[in-house]
Amino acid sequence: MDAPFIGIGEPGSFGWRVFHERHPVMIERLCAAHPFGPDVREALTALLEESTRGVVEPLDDDAPDHDVWAAWTEGQLGRPWAEMSFLWAESYFFRKLLGATGYFAPGPWRGVDPFAPMKRAELGSDGTAETLAALDSLPQLADADRDTAVVQAAVWGNQADLAFQLSTDASGTTSGLVSGSAEEFWSLFGQAGQVHLVADNAAGELSADLVLIDRLLTTGRAEAVVLHVKPNPYYVSDAIPNDVIEVLHQLVGSAGEASAIGHRVQDALRDGRIAVRAHPFFCAPREFSDMPDDLRAEFSSAAVTIFKGDLNYRRLVGDRHWEPTRPFADAVSHFPSPLAALRVLKSEAVVGLSADTVSSLDEGGEAWRTQGSHALVQTRS
Repeated sequence: MDAPFIGIGEPGSFGWRVFHERHPVMIERLCAAHPFGPDVREALTALLEESTRGVVEPLDDDAPDHDVWAAWTEGQLGRPWAEMSFLWAESYFFRKLLGATGYFAPGPWRGVDPFAPMKRAELGSDGTAETLAALDSLPQLADADRDTAVVQAAVWGNQADLAFQLSTDASGTTSGLVSGSAEEFWSLFGQAGQVHLVADNAAGELSADLVLIDRLLTTGRAEAVVLHVKPNPYYVSDAIPNDVIEVLHQLVGSAGEASAIGHRVQDALRDGRIAVRAHPFFCAPREFSDMPDDLRAEFSSAAVTIFKGDLNYRRLVGDRHWEPTRPFADAVSHFPSPLAALRVLKSEAVVGLSADTVSSLDEGGEAWRTQGSHALVQTRS
């Protein structure tokens, strides 16, 4: 039996705070980063008003994805946003934001990623530079320790302590990991086949994903890798095809091991061992249990599928108020191939934890599900 979906209507809840506190700050930053005219700024203000106090209005653009979004919004139009599920509402909010900024319309903002300045700032930050420099420690590690370090990097993505993790003893226990291990992750990989990786964020996290992909290929655990990204800008920092190019250029232009990894990834892209795909469903307000037949068929052929990040986890297990002790295998029984989820906890949905772990975390008195201080590695063979 399904648990209640996580919503945005209860004042003070995590979803409510995202819409009433985070989104206004994000819109303010977008307007500071771009010289948007009055029409765009007014449209963004109207979107904030609609999504916090109004009802769900239809899209007012004729973008190529208009018809598919019409199907995804069927039955929701005219209802108060406060009645929507968190997953559905947030997805629709970001689609409407693209419309408001003129992403699909003729004019100067057509095709311009409104979140690019934020991604670019992170990619060029001192923290990212330190992380890429820390990759120089990888060749000095024993194989098992290098495996662990690469998984830790992929789990924590753009977290500030990633460089420290890579440059210290990788065999130790990762602080904040509430489920699973690098050893559990690598146990999924037997005979080499095609591995799929569903990316989350751009910049530093995507850099770590490319390091993991390189490790999969160079150790022979994968004969080919399919990297799935979003087709359009989404959720502020989510990776789109252009971000793959930006991150690859950053790696190739770096020194040491980062450059070596970048050149190997570049060569693998050129010879077809890495493919980049951007299916429209990755921007859908739906869970992966509802994915279309063509995407399901693609995942069915995978030796292993790796899901990165919080949003993909929510869509994988269902963005609902599950008991955190619900077995992970039960929650992902709908998925057609072996899989691994690598996730920093930044929202409420979570499954697959032991009762002792949940009790210990709850007793700590902190918002462990949402503050980004804990992470997990979960697998199903």
